[in-house]
Order: sequence, then C-alpha cells, then structure tokens
Amino acid sequence: MTDGQERVQPSGVWATAVGVARVRALETERANPLFRDPLAQAFAAAGGLWPSSSPLPDGDEEARRRRLAVSFSIVIRTKFLDDLLQQACASGVRQVVLLGAGMDSRAFRMDWPEGTRLFEVDTAAPLDFKASVLRQERAVARCERITVAVDLREDWPDALAAAGHDLAAPTIWIAEGLLIYLPQDAVELLLARISAQSAPGSRMGLTLGSPGVIERFGADAAPGSAASMWVSEMPDDPVGWLAGHGWEADCHTLRERAAAYGRPISTPPQREERPGGLVSAVRR
Repeated sequence: MTDGQERVQPSGVWATAVGVARVRALETERANPLFRDPLAQAFAAAGGLWPSSSPLPDGDEEARRRRLAVSFSIVIRTKFLDDLLQQACASGVRQVVLLGAGMDSRAFRMDWPEGTRLFEVDTAAPLDFKASVLRQERAVARCERITVAVDLREDWPDALAAAGHDLAAPTIWIAEGLLIYLPQDAVELLLARISAQSAPGSRMGLTLGSPGVIERFGADAAPGSAASMWVSEMPDDPVGWLAGHGWEADCHTLRERAAAYGRPISTPPQREERPGGLVSAVRR
C-alpha cells in the first residue's frame, strides 16, 4: 500500500493547515514572493486542495473577498514570523517550538544555525499525514527536527520535556493561526504554560484575531470552514495582557506589516485598527 493510500485525510481544525499550505504554495509561485515554501504544494495536493480549492457559489463576491483577505493575512503573518525566527536565532536562541505545527515546513525551508533543535507539537493525525508527504518528497530537515504528538488541551509541557526540551535554555515559541481556535480560558492556560517553560531571553511570536473578525468572517461562514471554527479574538490591551504573564511585547497590525513588506493594502480600513494581530515578545 502506498503512502497516498495510507494517509488519513484532513478533517476538523487541522484540515485548515492544508488550506494554509495551499496559500503558501500560491505565494511561492509568485515572481516576487515574500517567502518560498517548496513543500507547500505537496501538502496541498495530498489534502486535495491543489491546484484548486473548494469552489465558491457563482456571484458570491463577498465570499471571494473574504477568502482573499484570509489568504493575504496568511502570507503576511508567515513573513512576519519567519523574520522573528531569524532574529531570535541571530540573538543566540537555538531552541524552537512550533505549537499546532500543522503543515509548517520551516524546519526544511529555512537556514538554521548549527545546533538548532526544532520541536513540532501537534496531534498525531496531522503529524502522520505530514510525515507521509515528507517521505514522498524525500525532504531533509536543515536542523534537528523533533515531532511531539500531543493535544494542546492535554499536558503538552511534559510531553515536550520528554522529547528533550531544555527548560534552562531560551526558546522561541511560535503560535501561528492557533489562538483564534481556542476559547479564552484555553488561551490563558496555553500562555501560562508557555511562560512556565520559558527561560529568560526566550521569545514568542503570536497571531491573534483582530477585533470584529469573527463577526465579519464567521457569521455566515460555511460549516467546516476555518472561519466557522473561530472563537477567540485578541484582548483589548495585548501588551498589558502579555506583561501580566512576564513578556515584553511589540504589537503590529496586518496593514502596517504589509506596507513594510511592499504589499500595501489599498483599501481604507472599515474600522479602527488596533495593533495586536501580529505579536513579538521577549521573556525578561
């Protein structure tokens, strides 16, 4: 039996990771991409989303605009977190943890300093799916890559420690496209656990749902779509929120970062945009 026949097909929240891979594959094909992800197309194809995604009803212009907006945000946040990881490594951090790793291929597509250990934390189903694609593509990681199969609602810090995470060494934590799927109490627990595992000098990159995003995108979202599963938006004061957990944070809007990357958003904001959708933080 081939890998393709053995794969468990994407379902539930983790199926959205395949959609993210499709967006990254499309960005990689651009003449001037903000990043290149050579494995993204293989992940999207294995999940049935390449070369096309689910068709939209004829004439549903609003749905088309929402899909384009979500895709754009994925591209900008990917670039933002790539830069953050490079900055952390330049500062001497050699321990990386990707929470809810999905189809993230940074272990394979980025250049890592010698001695870097990268932990991918996710449930078994997406990690198994991913492993079959990586075998098919004969992908070779550019750092020491360690997968940790555990549900983030369970005691994942113990599982991470058992896999070799060093509490005494600084860590760069990435939670990309994750917190929006968690209720507020689960977000607080996740951040408390990250903080407890973070030595001074640790760093963190978060993406947060902007105020009103659930109303704008989730109200009439199709069942099973990413937006239909969104439940959490960013707090009113993300800097203060993170300071309460021991982190010194810088917050940015998608519009701000897009302009900095040469992809300015031409349409005016429909409401006040407060910094906080893209967050970098340092543990003091």
